[in-house]
Amino acid sequence: MHRSITRRTVVRAASALALAGLTAASLAACSGTASAGTASSVPKASAAVATSAKDFGGMKGLVAAAEAEGKLNVITLPPSWANYGKIIAGFEKKYPKITITSQNPNGSSADEVAAIKSQGTGSNAPDVVDIGTAVLDANKDLFTPYKVQTWGDIPTDYKDAEGLWYYDYTGLMSIGYDSSKVKAPTSLADLLGSEYKGKVAIKGDPTQANEAASAVYLAAVQSGGSADDVQPGVDFFGKLKKAGNMISVLPTQATVNSGQTPVVIQWSFNNVAWGAAGGSTGNPNWKTVVLPGTAIGSYYNQSINKNAPHPAAARLWEEYIYSPEVQNLYLAAGAYPAQLAAMQKAGTVDESTLKSVGEPPSNLVQLTADQATKAADVLKSGWSKAIG
Repeated sequence: MHRSITRRTVVRAASALALAGLTAASLAACSGTASAGTASSVPKASAAVATSAKDFGGMKGLVAAAEAEGKLNVITLPPSWANYGKIIAGFEKKYPKITITSQNPNGSSADEVAAIKSQGTGSNAPDVVDIGTAVLDANKDLFTPYKVQTWGDIPTDYKDAEGLWYYDYTGLMSIGYDSSKVKAPTSLADLLGSEYKGKVAIKGDPTQANEAASAVYLAAVQSGGSADDVQPGVDFFGKLKKAGNMISVLPTQATVNSGQTPVVIQWSFNNVAWGAAGGSTGNPNWKTVVLPGTAIGSYYNQSINKNAPHPAAARLWEEYIYSPEVQNLYLAAGAYPAQLAAMQKAGTVDESTLKSVGEPPSNLVQLTADQATKAADVLKSGWSKAIG
């Protein structure tokens, strides 16, 4: 499978120095010979610079330290997004001594960064983030390295060499539509037609939200552009706005059910979750189309706030996220997990789910870090002009 991805490397010398500077007592509490009993008393300063479970004496020690903290703050994780409702519930069931606070579930990647900056070292600051690449790359100084036990199962190009960030899952950019209100679009050009007047929405501001930006990238590659040239995508949305077809409403399950947003360009796992798969809260008329031709994907990244108020719980969350259990939950939502290839090889992937979802397309394009940064500059300079 072809992906337009390059490796990003961030050297975290500061964290290494911090580890070297720990007191002998702190190191003893975190050493490889520490028992689960002593690990629960790991100082916060030591947990905050731990780069693997070994620094807690192993997984038992990490669990004990996280349970001693008793809390975990996550942010911008809607229950219907990539199965996060089940993922959060599963963590709380597995670790009942740890209470999760889920902040701003409908927020953007930019909101995650804003929360980290505004909360500082406060107890309500996010411990971990699930964040888009462009926003992460612009704020690397906010995060700290950690390598999960399944580190070797994450492809080299899907992670920072030092453990600062690591891909977790991607969807495919798709069109969701209410089949009782509009006909199925077969191309983006169809959305310029009069039938879609006042009906098309995207997930927020592309200069702030990765999902909205990816809608522009899809329009670019479907309109003669490329990952290196997203201007045709901006131009497409300018035409959509001029035609009166694009609406400035943030789409949600509620706006879909009410008919306020009959057409939404967003990740496939979100469109699927808003349809019949959503059960009693879903819209049975909501259908999902992944357009033929070049597909756009964008892996989200996991990373840990360097000022996480619950540093051990943050690291336990990452261990949980990269377990086969949770990677399969991503897949069940239609989100391709980062460890999919390794799980197929090891026989830990849910084969029936993979068959239902389908293999990732061979023509999947994902913007590299450099391409995403350049695309962000194009959006900042031209988006408001295009849709103003």
